[in-house]
Amino acid sequence: MPRTASARATPPEKAEPAAARLTRDDWLDAAFQAAVDGGLGAVRVLVLAQTLGVTRGSFYWHFTDHAELIAALIDRWHRHEIATLSASKAPNGVEPVARILQVLDQSITLTEHDQHNDRFEQALRSQAGKDAAIAQMLEEVDRSRLQMLQAHYARLTGNEDAAQELSGLLYLAIVGSHQALNRPAADAKMAQYLKSIIAKHLVHAVEKRPEGSDIL
Repeated sequence: MPRTASARATPPEKAEPAAARLTRDDWLDAAFQAAVDGGLGAVRVLVLAQTLGVTRGSFYWHFTDHAELIAALIDRWHRHEIATLSASKAPNGVEPVARILQVLDQSITLTEHDQHNDRFEQALRSQAGKDAAIAQMLEEVDRSRLQMLQAHYARLTGNEDAAQELSGLLYLAIVGSHQALNRPAADAKMAQYLKSIIAKHLVHAVEKRPEGSDIL
């Protein structure tokens, strides 16, 4: 006698595909590393899938298309930079010289993670000439960094014009140092040398200027 529908065995619950167990951040981490190694043009869905050991179809569990992946990758970097800047605001009671030197040290003493972040930023800057949205975002980041430095220099000098010029010079020196330190021959000795000459001319010389003398 055939069994009724109610008596039929319940089919087993569908197992979650392995692809679904990959998180959105797993894909973003892989895309970030690809951009670090080869620029934004190296961020390709098929290559990322091979790196993660899944099929390309699994990508669509987390992103609609390649454009959404790139947008999410850039947005994550942007949010990280803004959060870092917020954390760089001087606590009450910290002298401006000490704070500027701390920012300089943190900016040039690059860990492996920092170097990757710096290379990703260089990849973004290479793309900025072709993408107005990226250019605008980088302008915002640059402006926020300069405003942070300018606030420290304003406390040190008491002169807003000089603070603006000094913050610009320090920022350019840091950016140039990053370029030098991303070369294969760069080492800790070079990083220390760059920190010492930047501090000498753009921090200590300003701190020790004679009262009433021109700052620059």
